[in-house]
Amino acid sequence: MDTFQQLLYGFEVVLTPENLMAALIGCLAGTMVGVLPGLGPTAGAAVLLPLTFTLGPVAGLIMIAAIYYGVQYGGSLTSVLLNIPGETSSVMTTVDGYQLTRQGRAGAALFITTIGSFIAATVAVVLVTLIGPPIADFAIKFGPPEFLALAVIGLVFLVRIMGGSLTSGLIPMVIGLMLGTIGMDAVSGTNRLQFGVPALIEGIDVVAVAVGVFGIAEVMRLIADEGRLPTVKKVRFRELRPTREDVRRSWAPWGRGTLTGFIFGLLPGPGPTMSTFVAYKLERTVSKHRDEFGKGAIEGVAAPEAANNAAATSGMVPLLALGIPFTPVLALMVAAMMIQGVTPGPLLSVQHPEIFWGVIASMYIGNVVLVVLNLPMIGVWVRLLQIPRPILVSIITVVSIAGTYALNSSMLDVAVLVIAGAVGYVLTNYGFHMAPLALGLILGPFAERYLREGLFISQGDLTYFVTSPIAAVLWGLLVAGLLLQTVMSVRARRAGRTLAEVTAE
Repeated sequence: MDTFQQLLYGFEVVLTPENLMAALIGCLAGTMVGVLPGLGPTAGAAVLLPLTFTLGPVAGLIMIAAIYYGVQYGGSLTSVLLNIPGETSSVMTTVDGYQLTRQGRAGAALFITTIGSFIAATVAVVLVTLIGPPIADFAIKFGPPEFLALAVIGLVFLVRIMGGSLTSGLIPMVIGLMLGTIGMDAVSGTNRLQFGVPALIEGIDVVAVAVGVFGIAEVMRLIADEGRLPTVKKVRFRELRPTREDVRRSWAPWGRGTLTGFIFGLLPGPGPTMSTFVAYKLERTVSKHRDEFGKGAIEGVAAPEAANNAAATSGMVPLLALGIPFTPVLALMVAAMMIQGVTPGPLLSVQHPEIFWGVIASMYIGNVVLVVLNLPMIGVWVRLLQIPRPILVSIITVVSIAGTYALNSSMLDVAVLVIAGAVGYVLTNYGFHMAPLALGLILGPFAERYLREGLFISQGDLTYFVTSPIAAVLWGLLVAGLLLQTVMSVRARRAGRTLAEVTAE
């Protein structure tokens, strides 16, 4: 079966009432999360994660994927109208987007960001369709050495790319790895670290921890930051039409932003965010209107929005083909697969083609749905910004607790949720990053299993993990990547700038 036939099979899977509704709800929820400043894609996806388990594996994963790329669309609304990025990948959009709003051209800016997002995400999903299956076919040859290397790469790179000091990501990751050792050992069947609690035989629930450190911790931060969201001027649908000059000046930035974002999405780290800095820097360098940047250049919103949507889409390649998430939201997708009884990795396209191709096909449909949601419904999203903070906090808390409890009907999960939320809030206030903690809990057991399987096969010979050509290349890439990140961090400290700004050069 060639790629085109497999894609048609994916559309057969997604074009059912349940899966279509999952895509629609995911897009709607993702846009809402992106619109609400402060919530963020990871917290929003974590809060909604338990709700997806009431669906089948295909519908659940389609919904999570739709939330992920839906956030990229919604985040531009507050960036343009309020000068407040809905999430981190919309930071660069605020630079020129808000200036356009002050000039009375908010509608044109929103139209350019939405259409650019659609074009970039559509081109990126076509490329994902073409390169995803070959990568998955190649990865089927992987054994314990290769999988161990991939797991370590996912853990280490996320710690290094989060910014701040090394310990700010390393300590949470170690905590996650330790939590992953609780419960029955998957290799020997031995019960470990139960602390006299029988319910811990099955281990610490990934969803309870993820919703706690992201969702509940975010609720605590919202409570600490009292007040309502700022008032925003209404934008009517008839005001969305840009000028011909706006469209003419946007085509090339859309193309360059799409290419930049797609490449960054394949790399470890927050691809959507990093790609926007690079795309903006590139446009400011090559544009004939560089004097307008920072004052309302249309290229300044076209390129970053194309980049973050392309990166969000291409980030699905390492997840679907290799089972390795490079961002926190994709890590939640791995957790969703595990809860649904699906093993992420290269065999996904063989063992569960309905999931592999269903998710890819849903992205084609989701992009169309998001255009429909973001243009005619801008008035609705503007009114959503006026939700009082107490009501928003109450909704998030109830959904988080109810969804977590419904997963296993276990009060232990609720207790873990509350404790994880408190720990996440405290650690975040002290500058620690929670994404490595969640990823450590998810990937830790996989890394342990591959390590022990490899040691059993090689009878304790550690050279077994580097003698494979593929594994040797992966370990080499890990070392090279660490050296590169170290050099970039040193440059950033010496110049007093952020890592993203150095990368943009």
